[in-house]
Amino acid sequence: MNHDPKEFIRGIQQIVISDTKRIGFLAGAGTSIAIKNGASELSKVPGVKEMTDKIIALVTDEKQIKALTEIKQELTEKRIPFLIEAPLSEIVQKELAIGKSVLCGLKKSELMELRLFIEEEIKKMVSVHQNEKSFVADLLHCDFAEWISHASRKIPIEIFTTNYDYLFEIGLEHHNIPYFDGFIGAYKPFFEPASVEDLKLLPQWTKLWKLHGSLGWDKDDKTKRIFRAGKNEVKIIIFPSIFKYDNSRKQPYLSFMDRLSNFIKADDGVLFVCGYSFGDMHINDTILNALDQTSSSHVIACLFDDLYDNSDIANIAKERPNLSIYGKRNAVIGGKFGEWKLKVIPTPDDSIQIDSYFDEDAAEPDKAWTGQGDFKLVDFAKFVTFLKTLHYENFRLGLATK
Repeated sequence: MNHDPKEFIRGIQQIVISDTKRIGFLAGAGTSIAIKNGASELSKVPGVKEMTDKIIALVTDEKQIKALTEIKQELTEKRIPFLIEAPLSEIVQKELAIGKSVLCGLKKSELMELRLFIEEEIKKMVSVHQNEKSFVADLLHCDFAEWISHASRKIPIEIFTTNYDYLFEIGLEHHNIPYFDGFIGAYKPFFEPASVEDLKLLPQWTKLWKLHGSLGWDKDDKTKRIFRAGKNEVKIIIFPSIFKYDNSRKQPYLSFMDRLSNFIKADDGVLFVCGYSFGDMHINDTILNALDQTSSSHVIACLFDDLYDNSDIANIAKERPNLSIYGKRNAVIGGKFGEWKLKVIPTPDDSIQIDSYFDEDAAEPDKAWTGQGDFKLVDFAKFVTFLKTLHYENFRLGLATK
């Protein structure tokens, strides 16, 4: 089976320009990795593999290096990729179980020292806001916020993100867009769970829900309240280890996960997923359970990696017509797996417009036209560029993609 990108892009256009449609975005790590062509690398948060390699390379203590080598071997035997969450989880588990003994050549205090070092380096690498003045004009999140600023909506945009960084905040504030993130106050803003579900509070403000926490968040041990310490603080409440699933059952994560579920379950909503590879069990369960309880809402996920038939995510989407997965070469739409393929050879004018979302394969000598190619919007940078062409005025003037 084939999917014609031209047909489905028209549906996306109609969703995005509607002023009554409930629209949300789930942004994963890929949205912080993406940068515009020619933009400063200062605006880029390292991807998981790059972050892992950089942090491991910074470890200089010989005992810690040896311990990490042993941990990597343990993970290899379990067929678990050596990406930052896995070794950090192993260190945390060993630290809890060690008692007065030694594991991987390290005592409890030494394991704790290694864990704190890794956590500190994670904070440094996602703190790209410290270079704000150097890159804000080139920031994709500023372009995304610009699109929001041009969209006149009866129901404001909701952004759910797994990222710790301040890139969405920088983008929204750069364009003077009021937003609400669940924190109340000025001197020492505190998280108020009830405010997340009371959408009558600040009804026209964009909503920003940081599912896994954020830089600048801290916890008051006396009151047990989560509060925002400020952008110059580099604290994070939850780190990417196995225990994030336990922590996600506490506030404020419980409220944010409930909000994600309720957004999907409410009538006539569309959640666009960008830069997220469906690697988080808790988020996946929240999305899928919510989809099973709605007949009118839809999730459209742009998967940067290519999508393969009978992969886990493809099989999940085949069982749920209200979950569409768009990969680079293939997609699952309406429960059907198929290849992206134009049905009709585009005219020169059509080719210019189609080029904003689809890259046709180059023609080969003496071979028939295939219509095959790459779906560009799986790249967050291309997705944002596409969004900026979509607002009512462009449609009225006939300037949007046909």
